[in-house]
Amino acid sequence: MAPKHFLSAATIICNDRNEILLIKGPERGWEMPGGVVEEGESLKDAAIRETKEESGIDIEVTKFCGIFQNVTQNICNTMFLGRPIGGELTTSSESLEVGFFPIEKALEMVTFLNFRQRIEYCLNEENHPFCVDFSEIPL
Repeated sequence: MAPKHFLSAATIICNDRNEILLIKGPERGWEMPGGVVEEGESLKDAAIRETKEESGIDIEVTKFCGIFQNVTQNICNTMFLGRPIGGELTTSSESLEVGFFPIEKALEMVTFLNFRQRIEYCLNEENHPFCVDFSEIPL
């Protein structure tokens, strides 16, 4: 039987210059790295794996921030903060471009659904932990 809910893990990665790692996906444009948690995989391990697959960057997860739940689509997006610990910026089939960008520029670049809000919530530690419910249907 197919799962009734999908669980994803995404990470806001800040380097020592206070820049955020973004990937440019083929369909959604600029966003933070992340994706679906595989069976038998921890949320933290999924966040690390997805970042490596999509950007080439090895990370350390430093904090769990919260959850965004898309009620309409039965998706729970778990959000983490992390820092780069190795690897090299590399594109993949899931990322047309990758790079580190100053926070304000990064926030302007992210335009898909509520992804900018997700980044802002993660960067403001006063919000942690959060649980945000929303009903949004992608175009």
